[in-house]
Amino acid sequence: MAEDTDPHMDEEYVRQVMAKREAVKNGSLDDYVIKDTVGTGSFGRVRLVKHKPTGHHFALKILSKNLVLRTKQVEHIMAEKDILSKMAHPFAVTYFTTMQDDRHLYILLEYVVGGEFFTHLRQANRFPNDTGRFYAAEVVCAFEHFHSKNIIYRDLKPENLLLDSGGHLQVTDFGFAKVIDPSTKTWTLCGTPEYLAPEIILNKGHGKAVDWWAVGVLIYEMLVGYPPFYSDDRMVLYQNILAGKIEYPSYVSRQAKDLISKLLTADLTRRLGNLRSGAKDIKRHPWFRGIDWAALERKQLRPPMVPKAASEDDTSYFDQYPDDEEEDAELFAPIDDSDQVLFKAFS
Repeated sequence: MAEDTDPHMDEEYVRQVMAKREAVKNGSLDDYVIKDTVGTGSFGRVRLVKHKPTGHHFALKILSKNLVLRTKQVEHIMAEKDILSKMAHPFAVTYFTTMQDDRHLYILLEYVVGGEFFTHLRQANRFPNDTGRFYAAEVVCAFEHFHSKNIIYRDLKPENLLLDSGGHLQVTDFGFAKVIDPSTKTWTLCGTPEYLAPEIILNKGHGKAVDWWAVGVLIYEMLVGYPPFYSDDRMVLYQNILAGKIEYPSYVSRQAKDLISKLLTADLTRRLGNLRSGAKDIKRHPWFRGIDWAALERKQLRPPMVPKAASEDDTSYFDQYPDDEEEDAELFAPIDDSDQVLFKAFS
């Protein structure tokens, strides 16, 4: 079994991404045909767009400067842009460029036609062992790459995974991601409650290990259909996480249980992924036996689910959003020149 990834693949993939970035850099919004809304978020929406010079389709994340200022998120938005620009990996959504005008910030990203992984999981209720194993392996590869660049992701959940046209995962939404010195910790309480590691809840300071905890939660949710510590009551949920008791349905394999338990370990000195060999310890676990990791990263292994998209601009895997909504005039009003300076480095 090939355990390590192929460095030549990494170099070639980066070259391909850089070539695509070169084709759209220094452009303007006038270079794009704005099409359907494919997502909404805290600061705006995501639109499908067509690049007029090349005919290629992209996802355009549109953020309200006014709202970013109101919620004191300027630093976070700038950090997200910087993190995206540093990454190029087959299982992370590709960043291309940024633009801005008086009212908005724009981040141009790869359009991932297969929609949210969450939707596919809910339709299936739960995945067979091999399906969960395949997609867990792709997340492990992505996180190994992020951590090699000292980036912690901190927001793993099915809603933040997309499925591309070939059926491979793409990690998206880096709003909580952060570059961290390996010798230090960070204390921000962030992430989705069901996926929070104990050290975040206890405000002990945290690092890369929180991502491996979240991988354990994701594997459980894929195989069982709901997170391991779920409760409608937030305080009960946190108590369940801190108690660490996990109940496994009989259909979950012994090897899957073993891996999940070793990831969902409160003791950082024992949590898989946080030991001396890092992600390699996870990749060598018996549950992943038989996976050719180099072939996986080259997308040479056939995914268990392949979307039936009619074209590269097919939006059928995304919810429909009305585009005639009246935007809050005050919220999307131009901002003062003194505030515009804060976004100078964005593009």
